[in-house]
Amino acid sequence: MSIHSIHFIIRRIAPVLLVLLVCAVAPARAQTPEAAPAAPNTGAVMERTVALELAVGQSTILRTDRDVTRVSLANPEAADVIVVSPRQIYLSGKAPSTTTLTLWGGKERILRVYDLAVNADVTELKRMLHQVLPAETGIKVLPTASSVTLAGTVSSTANLDTALTLAENFAPEHVVNLLQVGGVHQVMLEVRIAEMSRSVTRRLGFNFRFTDGSNVAYSLLNNLTGISDGVSTLGENVSGWISGSVAGATAFDLFLDALKTNGLAKILAEPNLVCLSGETANFLAGGEIPVPVPSGLGTLAIEYKPFGVWLEFTPTVLGEGRINLMVSPEVSELDPDHGVTIESITVPALTTRRASTTIELRDGQTFAVAGLLKDNVRENIHKVPGLGELPVLGMLFRSSDYLKEQSELVILVTPHLAKPTNMAGQSLPTDGFNDPSDLEFYLFGMTDGYDSEAARTPAPVPDADTGFDGPFGHTLSN
Repeated sequence: MSIHSIHFIIRRIAPVLLVLLVCAVAPARAQTPEAAPAAPNTGAVMERTVALELAVGQSTILRTDRDVTRVSLANPEAADVIVVSPRQIYLSGKAPSTTTLTLWGGKERILRVYDLAVNADVTELKRMLHQVLPAETGIKVLPTASSVTLAGTVSSTANLDTALTLAENFAPEHVVNLLQVGGVHQVMLEVRIAEMSRSVTRRLGFNFRFTDGSNVAYSLLNNLTGISDGVSTLGENVSGWISGSVAGATAFDLFLDALKTNGLAKILAEPNLVCLSGETANFLAGGEIPVPVPSGLGTLAIEYKPFGVWLEFTPTVLGEGRINLMVSPEVSELDPDHGVTIESITVPALTTRRASTTIELRDGQTFAVAGLLKDNVRENIHKVPGLGELPVLGMLFRSSDYLKEQSELVILVTPHLAKPTNMAGQSLPTDGFNDPSDLEFYLFGMTDGYDSEAARTPAPVPDADTGFDGPFGHTLSN
């Protein structure tokens, strides 16, 4: 069969096949039900609600995959909305707030709902924190609609205060502090108060009494002698009234007062105290004396004045091992020689050494916060006019005294960053003490008993210089 014959057959059959195909499809379409009309839009949300955050002064462009026909913003004061194109929405923040943005499409169908939060712009605050505190990389700045939240960790309380100050300047009274300070923030303060006092006293004086039976002459230079109830106390063998006559022959009595004293005093106090950074701690080892205070209706009230070793300090850990200290050490003792008498009640005075200062040290460093070097000299000469000026014999009519006082005081402070320790490795002053048995107490006069280890340990050799038997300090030895 030739090609022409094939083409002829196809042209004859093609119309018939087309008619048959149309007839087969038409019944099927006739049997398919017509599509139901679209149900009216009931306003149901077609997309899930989306959270959107925006800073004040910043803008963003929202893009949609469908055309937007209508836009609604619940709070126009929070942001501005501009429809750039059917599928692009320009949004810019105006004021910190929260609102809702709704987008509609064709046939009033809701395309999307945004929960919009317009927060304060903390970019400048972050930049300032990075510039001022470059080492504090753990600070997080979290903006909200009405406040700024600082979270994370800082290395010291000083950096914490700096960060809060910057945040308060940015958002006054709207700063939420969730920062935590890392590291050790307990400080143990070791204070040593040492004082040495020396005194030298020299005194030489003469007083006399002369009587010829009816007349009496006497001297009371420098109050070395006294007259009590009109009776002279110059000598045991002479007595009588000054205005009266003295029986017996003429007599001359001489009173001699010679004195030389050397004094030495040593004071050493070492109070230690542990305190949390930023808090105030105080310590008193001593007592309180009652002081009568006159009150109304002729009665006396009692006030108590503390004395002894007093320590008060406030530490602040600044970071990098630096510690700021406000410290006030004090040592006082009773001084009955300078007391006062209130309605027949004698109240002793207090001799006090006190210091108060603020310093900055590193962990373990020592600083002398106070020192005193005092050298007092007092000389007095009492003499009878004319007679006291005579050479050699004039000393019989003179009374002189010399007093020299020297004292030196030093107060040293040493702060340490304190950590808890294992109690098993600690020793106490009461460790190693054993009650003496009856034999040890009554027969040998021992105040503490031997144990098996102490019995094998030789007795300590007394120190010839100090008089103490062995070392002393944390644990006292016999």
